[in-house]
Amino acid sequence: MASFWVWGVALLGYAAFLAWYVNWRGPLSKAEIETLVTQMRASNVGHGDQDEIPVIRRFLEEDDGREFFMLNVIRLSETDVADPDTGELRPVRQVMAGYTRMFMPALFARGGHPALAARRIGGMVDTWGLKEVPEWSMMGYIRYRSRRDLAHLVCNPRFGGAHAFKFAAMPQTFNFPTRPMVMTLAGPRIWVGLSFALVAAMAQIALLLSAAPR
Repeated sequence: MASFWVWGVALLGYAAFLAWYVNWRGPLSKAEIETLVTQMRASNVGHGDQDEIPVIRRFLEEDDGREFFMLNVIRLSETDVADPDTGELRPVRQVMAGYTRMFMPALFARGGHPALAARRIGGMVDTWGLKEVPEWSMMGYIRYRSRRDLAHLVCNPRFGGAHAFKFAAMPQTFNFPTRPMVMTLAGPRIWVGLSFALVAAMAQIALLLSAAPR
């Protein structure tokens, strides 16, 4: 029975994971939204073709406290681009890395992560009603723990210089938040829990074998 302590450790580890991965604070309050929108305006959010703040504000006001996934469709530059810091021409993926090196750790710290990334391998299929369709390069599906976390990332002053790398590498992009209707791949809640259970079971077996009489 002494070996069963490993399951307690596994449960504590899984509880720590859920404390980080799940939004336990509920939806945004009206006061939080006002503060965050003020910070967005101060940080000059809205680098696209139109002001993004009203769209983001409406998304925050409709907060249900649940996770969501941001769909990003990207066209990367087909030629080398100027490094925003040095002006030197560099491969586009190296320039894009100047943004992801800062964004991904901050996203991960707030319980977010890439859920799917895929590059285009063929031409456009079943496309109509559009006058012009860019040659999209790839898509990314990013999991956010909550709308609160998205807002805090948008307001993060660390990304002020990092966005220059993204704009240099991506001539065109669009993105919008989604909630999966069907998700065939198991999420971290399942596979992290199974991983803890597997490690605990293997540790218990090893302890029992080591304690068995020879």
